[in-house]
Order: sequence, then structure tokens, then C-alpha cells
Amino acid sequence: MSTHPTGSDQSGTDGITTVDHPLVQHKLTLMRKTDTSTAQFRRLLHEISILLCYEVTRDLPLEPVAIETPVEATTGQQLKGRKLVFVPILRAGLGLVEGMLEMVPGARVAHIGLYRDPATLQPVEYYFRAPEDVAERLCIVIDPMLATGNTAVAAIDRLKARGVTQLRFVCLVASPEGLERLRACHPDVPIWTAAVDRRLNDHGYILPGLGDAGDRLFGTR
Repeated sequence: MSTHPTGSDQSGTDGITTVDHPLVQHKLTLMRKTDTSTAQFRRLLHEISILLCYEVTRDLPLEPVAIETPVEATTGQQLKGRKLVFVPILRAGLGLVEGMLEMVPGARVAHIGLYRDPATLQPVEYYFRAPEDVAERLCIVIDPMLATGNTAVAAIDRLKARGVTQLRFVCLVASPEGLERLRACHPDVPIWTAAVDRRLNDHGYILPGLGDAGDRLFGTR
């Protein structure tokens, strides 16, 4: 598995991790297929979110804790500090957050509602809700697609305005244009993705991509 949370991915771009685990790539291929049903798409997105969560949290700090096993006393390891916050960008981000919560059930959840104006391709915010102490926690922003990058940038702008300084971004598929914009606007925010696709089309969709993730997740395509 390729993981470079503080270095570079296979193309040498700083701050970007491409998760190339065979299971991730297999499930992503199934999700790309036009004839994958809504139920299948939803299940695959849930499964792949668990694998992505494993990667984005692999370097979380630990601290020793004294415990009793059925046989003897010993010292184990537990997560150090405050619980992290998953931040799905509505609406497609909801398809990723449930699997991640299975991995980290104690995590908090914030929600950012953004949609992309079809004419300008610029994000429009319609909802924001976060824990009061969000600024003191590591926030992992989640969205299946990083296309133009405008929505991701707007979400991170909003969190930084609330004082958040520890941020990571996770997506399923990214475009080179989206990666370039997000890195330019927020070079301090590392990115995890399962694939970097070829480019955007004239309507701001990723090629080859997998279509509108929200429509496919909720059966509205």
C-alpha cells in the first residue's frame, strides 16, 4: 500500500497520499461501472470508507495505558488526546462517514452543506454545524470527489475560520486540477485519495470519474 502522509505520492506531489491497496482499487473499479446499482454503489462506498479511514489515521498519536488481561496486568496503547472530528461535505460525504465511524466510534461529526453552482462552478454554503470545541480537535474533511477543488477549499476555509488548525482531506477520486487548487489554497492540509484521474471536462466533472457520487449514492441520477 502506498502511503506518504508527510512526503509524496508516486508522482512526487508533496502532501498527497494515493491509497493503492488492491481492495481499494478493486472496489473503486466496481463503483465506476455504469451498471453498478444504487445498492451496490452504497455498499462499496461504505466498504472503501473503512479502508480509507485506516490509512488517514495510521499516524495518530498513542499513549500507554495500564490494563488487565484475563491472565495478567500489562501496558497497552490507546489514542492520545481529544477524539477527532469527521467532517462530511453534504451530501455525498455522508456515504463515507458511516464506515469511518465504525472504525472510530468515539469520533465527533461536523456537517458542512455545500453545493456547486452549475453556472459558475463555485460553492454555495447552505448548512454548517460543528462541535463547540472543534478548534481543539483534528478534523478530517470527507468528500468522495475532488473535482474543481472549490468545494473542498470552501469547507476548509470555513473550518479554519472556526479556529481549526489540524486538518486532513480524504476523497475517493481526485482530478489534477482539484489537487492543484486545494494544495495552492491550503498547502498545510494533507490529502488522501484512492485515484488521481485524467482531467475535468467542460462541466467540471472528473474524467473518467464515476459520475455524480451524490446522485449514485441516493438513487437520484
